[in-house]
Amino acid sequence: MTADESKAPALSHPERRSSTGIDKRIASRGTTVWTTALVLLPLGLLSAAVWIGRLVRPGADDWCFLPVVRDDGASGLIGKFYFQDNGRLANALLVVAYAAFGVPGHRWFALVTGILILGILWAVTASALRSAGMHTARAIPPLVAAMMTVVFLFATQNTYKTFYWPASSVSHTLAPVLAAGSVIPLLLARTRKGRALALGTAVMAGVFIGTLSEETAVVLFVVLTLALLTSCWALPGPGRTLARWWCALAFIGTAIGTVTLYTSPGARNRRERFGADTTSMFSPDALMASLRAFADILGTILSTWQYAGAVAAGLLLGLLARGDGPRTHGLLWRRPLIPVVVGAIAFLISGYLCTVVARPAFGANLTSASRTWNDYLLLYVMLLVTVGAMLGRVLRARQRLLAPTTVAAAVVCVLACTGLAIPLAHLEGEMEVRAQRWDRQDQWLRTHAAHGDQVLPYTPVSVSGLGEPFGQHGQKPWPAKCVAQWYYLKRITYSPRFP
Repeated sequence: MTADESKAPALSHPERRSSTGIDKRIASRGTTVWTTALVLLPLGLLSAAVWIGRLVRPGADDWCFLPVVRDDGASGLIGKFYFQDNGRLANALLVVAYAAFGVPGHRWFALVTGILILGILWAVTASALRSAGMHTARAIPPLVAAMMTVVFLFATQNTYKTFYWPASSVSHTLAPVLAAGSVIPLLLARTRKGRALALGTAVMAGVFIGTLSEETAVVLFVVLTLALLTSCWALPGPGRTLARWWCALAFIGTAIGTVTLYTSPGARNRRERFGADTTSMFSPDALMASLRAFADILGTILSTWQYAGAVAAGLLLGLLARGDGPRTHGLLWRRPLIPVVVGAIAFLISGYLCTVVARPAFGANLTSASRTWNDYLLLYVMLLVTVGAMLGRVLRARQRLLAPTTVAAAVVCVLACTGLAIPLAHLEGEMEVRAQRWDRQDQWLRTHAAHGDQVLPYTPVSVSGLGEPFGQHGQKPWPAKCVAQWYYLKRITYSPRFP
């Protein structure tokens, strides 16, 4: 063999490496193209839902919020909440944010909250990947966030009360999303100032959630407690200390907010109104009734197939994410069942405790009041994404399964979005009918009130079980007084026919 011949093989290696690099770039571009196309589906569904939000009109509790904000301003509603209704100070602030704009505030509520929820979940996903030292195709974080958003909002049993009814959305839909968003500064903290900001945010967010929603506060207590208990051995490196401090301060902040709410005159009035003293809530009979109710709720949740979209999104994340840093080799990565088991325990405990807390107000109707489930449903959706991501990480090592698994996950995302779009289209038709009737009656009432009439007939206009004056064929007058106050009338009377 000559010297030239002996060198020939060595000269071919750079060509192979160059060819491999080109193949990887082509594969990367291909992944970017199809993941970008896929993310357009949940984003399109969310955009359509936001557009439908223009058909929202006031109803139920919002009838009572509107005249107070109009006549007494923000301080009037905050005082009403704290001293009379329920003690939820943060809740009152969020209600003022949309009620201050009157009916237009209701019409654009879905737009604002839809963007906010998507943005927060997107930021949480991207921050978690960065904190874990993972990188993936650019479209994957928005895909995961968008799938979580549409599944959380539209897989529920009553999309209107979950997403479109502002009073309910503030208490049970926005609350858990804001709680999840409070972890973003912790995930991004790299400097001393960043760590200080994360710890300060933990306290403030805890106080805010504690005065926003009792059920979301319960979920926070459970999650933070389990995080503190497992962080001793599950979190590697120096980040463990910061995470433990963050959990402790968030727990303290939530406790401060909860105590502030619980001891308020409004909360006492609410407990008296529903007979919800501590003794009756935690009696053996009440606890068993809550357990049976939660079992029924759990059966409904687990049988809703559209939640598979969250698993599929997580599966794509696990299949396509890469990371070789030290943060990807800790105990949580070596034993992926740990976060899944801890998350499942947190979901079950918090779901049951939320049922215990909500049962005095809803009684036997709790199993059909699906809007109250949202406080812990976001945790369930995140758990499903985690399950999918861990499964994808395991399957990624099996090259023969990689392509078919990826295709299957993408197909499930498409099917889930399709399954969510059909009932949403039906809801749009119902909302459009209500909006037309509501606008017609609103104009009629305003015209006659301007002419000096003090007593006018009112026909209830409901959608998706939303409370209206004279519901159940005139048997339930609430909130007739609030409607009369909004139109500057002495009272309204029941009329089965539209004017």
